[in-house]
Amino acid sequence: MMGVMVGSVETLWRYPVKSMLGEELEASEITEQGLLGDRAYALLDVQSGRVASAKNPKKWAKLLEFQAAYTTTPVREAIPPVNVSLPDGRSLISEAIETNSILSGLLGREVRLLSSAPKTASLDQYWPNVEGTAYQETITELVLPPNTFFDSCFVHALTTATLAKLQALYPDGQFEPCRFRPNILIKPVADEAAFVENAWVGSVLAIGNEVRLSIDTACPRCVVTTLAQSGLPNDLHILRATAQHNNVIAGIRASVLQNGTIRRNDSIWLESQ
Repeated sequence: MMGVMVGSVETLWRYPVKSMLGEELEASEITEQGLLGDRAYALLDVQSGRVASAKNPKKWAKLLEFQAAYTTTPVREAIPPVNVSLPDGRSLISEAIETNSILSGLLGREVRLLSSAPKTASLDQYWPNVEGTAYQETITELVLPPNTFFDSCFVHALTTATLAKLQALYPDGQFEPCRFRPNILIKPVADEAAFVENAWVGSVLAIGNEVRLSIDTACPRCVVTTLAQSGLPNDLHILRATAQHNNVIAGIRASVLQNGTIRRNDSIWLESQ
């Protein structure tokens, strides 16, 4: 069913290890669990039994100084080893015997790199003092979807229009895409600064010739958007601007209706459910 053309794929990101920096892609296969290989690995905090996440920055903010990339292109039959670039300039392969000990030493806590998710897993989420968020100055438990390392959804998309709108509202901020960790950055047809994807919730995105995504909910933001990463500074006002001007929302959460491959510059159409 043909809908309304709303934009194109500006770029794609996959995050092989949860909460580490990821890799920008020209194309990706889309499976039932989003971009193939996304969040396939995660670190387990041995002491707490929780998944390590920068959502609890007092423990794990340093994860955003690590960058993960696959050694080869993932295939459905077998997710390949991952290469982790370390803050001190070294790199290591996930399969190496010393991987857990090196990561534990750098992070100051005993961790294990997991290559598959347990049936049940959870993480700690810190809520900073930002008016409009569900909690302030507390830590809550976030239970992950069964057998995955995802927070809540398999695909997260964000438009350049939303980033431009937030930038206009808070000019001193640096609203780079990496702060928001989207899988798909969308360039809308209309060249405007606006929260355009807010109106897409409940519809379907048809991307390229094959992929169709159900837009399930808007995407509320968390403390990760405020953390230092990729040369950007800590800035709590990033989240405060999002809360003040768009109810803490920036982007959309989606699930996969039809598998396939998406590529940079693919056209994106909005259809009704």
